[in-house]
Amino acid sequence: MVPRALTIAGSDSGGGAGIQADLKTFTVFGVFGMSAITALTAQNTRGVTAIHTVPGRFVRQQIDAVVTDIGVDAAKTGMLANAEIIAAVTAAVRDHRIAPLVVDPVMLAESGAPLLAEDAHEALRRDLLPLATLVTPNVYEAQLLAGIAITSVADMCAAARALIRCGARAVLVKGGHLQGDAAVDVFDDGTTVHRLTAPRIAARHTHGTGCQLSAAISAGLACGLPLLDAVERAKRFITIAIRNGLAIGHGVGPANPLAWLKEKESP
Repeated sequence: MVPRALTIAGSDSGGGAGIQADLKTFTVFGVFGMSAITALTAQNTRGVTAIHTVPGRFVRQQIDAVVTDIGVDAAKTGMLANAEIIAAVTAAVRDHRIAPLVVDPVMLAESGAPLLAEDAHEALRRDLLPLATLVTPNVYEAQLLAGIAITSVADMCAAARALIRCGARAVLVKGGHLQGDAAVDVFDDGTTVHRLTAPRIAARHTHGTGCQLSAAISAGLACGLPLLDAVERAKRFITIAIRNGLAIGHGVGPANPLAWLKEKESP
């Protein structure tokens, strides 16, 4: 049977991030993608101009429909928007025993637009993180969730371990927003810490990188890869996607998931 992965996230009308980026990434890895939409955004390469959230009850109905018929080998969350949706997703994950689960704690769009209500931060940390096989915050998100200022790789390690103490089985803190010649991510599974390093690419078109990375990890898990192997492959994938970013629109274009099909053997 074809591997099946579910994305529970918001829609990006510009196609560069959100469920659109997730489904493209699943397809690149030969995984059948499904979606439960949490929010609609009016969005392009210049930014987010409007957000329409989906009622939590309907988010739950989408998840129920997929799980009870098609089945799910792995799932990921992206934009969850508010505490009501987080509660609905948390209940669905528990009731259906959805695992493995990758939680991408989307809080801000690349343009700076808020994508998670401030009063939902605690619900995300308290309720959803303990259900996560892996949490994939960027530096900004890790600071908010762990309560630790991050200016170095050592700080990233401390934040990752703090999120392990919140209940996540493993954490990948993404260091792309820090300075330096290398892009260093920190993976912590509660026992061992790995530093995943790639050359920093001077690229403008990076929209959707967090979505694509977490989707690539989810695809690997759906195919049965061990967690660290899925993370390492996804790191190679997103490096290639950034290197081949798409100069479309008049703002920040998306990273290109299709580039993996041509360059997956590249270092």
